[in-house]
Amino acid sequence: MKYLVTGTAGFIGFHVAKKLLERGDEVVGLDVINDYYDINLKYARLASMGIAKEEISNNKLVQSSEIPTYRFIKLDLSIKEDLLHLFAQEKFDVVIHLAAQAGVRYSLTHPEVYIESNIIAFLNILESCRFHPVKHLVYASSSSVYGANEKLPFSTSDSVDHPISLYAASKKSNELMAHTYSHLFNIPTTGLRFFTVYGPWGRPDMALFLFTEAILKGEPIKVFNFGEMKRDFTYIDDIVEGVIRVADKPASPNKDFDPQNPDPGSARAPFKVYNIGNSSPVLLMDYIHAIEDGLGKKAEMELLPLQPGDVPASHADVSDLVRDTGYKPETSIKDGVNEFTKWYLDYYKK
Repeated sequence: MKYLVTGTAGFIGFHVAKKLLERGDEVVGLDVINDYYDINLKYARLASMGIAKEEISNNKLVQSSEIPTYRFIKLDLSIKEDLLHLFAQEKFDVVIHLAAQAGVRYSLTHPEVYIESNIIAFLNILESCRFHPVKHLVYASSSSVYGANEKLPFSTSDSVDHPISLYAASKKSNELMAHTYSHLFNIPTTGLRFFTVYGPWGRPDMALFLFTEAILKGEPIKVFNFGEMKRDFTYIDDIVEGVIRVADKPASPNKDFDPQNPDPGSARAPFKVYNIGNSSPVLLMDYIHAIEDGLGKKAEMELLPLQPGDVPASHADVSDLVRDTGYKPETSIKDGVNEFTKWYLDYYKK
């Protein structure tokens, strides 16, 4: 199969592309390589897969020096003509769209970036799949869509009409847009609501990276909601396995869909939404203790109130993912954090 994977200089996209290539698929990776966080880490991810920084330029397909079935293109998804040209040229079987502007707190100060990267870019992906049909479009949503909902665990049959950040609203918008294109143009689409993804090669703006860096420097870490936060932390390998299992099973119409009592997670159209989470929330303090154990060093903590846009707890109901794919994420925090700290110490040669 031939895949387009967007966001392959990013955390999840990098790992998904790697796994697809390991099993023998052909992959075109795509990323704009913006400076939301350290671009050196993005180039290092690409370099580890044979894509040299000096070879990269706008709208140019670069062949990996190490993997014959991998090519990469630096392309801005908000420019529709460039994306349509790529689709016409490459004729993809499946699209896994993981490129997006991430981060809840950043959306409070840079709202316009989320419209361009998460709304306009997603529309262009949908339009490209409309005019150059694919077997399946899989795209990243987020557990943030549950917003003000406090009914735990979060289920895809729950309403997600109360987002509390523009980031969350942009991801909910993606789901609505996907449903529209599934309904109008019969494009099989599946949205994946990721729950706090962590692991090697992770994002420097995430707590695990920030905490590790600060602890090693002997600086205090900022612990929000006074440490009383619970998160359904999900290890990257579990996320990747879920993404690929879902991608292999194109969305199909729900024959039992009841328009009098509509299920938000499915439709009469080939549309589906899944949670991908560990389904076992962890107290933030226990997460911090796992980092301390991995580093062999204690953290100094600055306890702070809950930040605007943050939710106090997340917990994924993954029963429909288990039913449809036979897969349930289960890597423990201890094992997952230990893998990250080993990678971090090696990558930064601490």
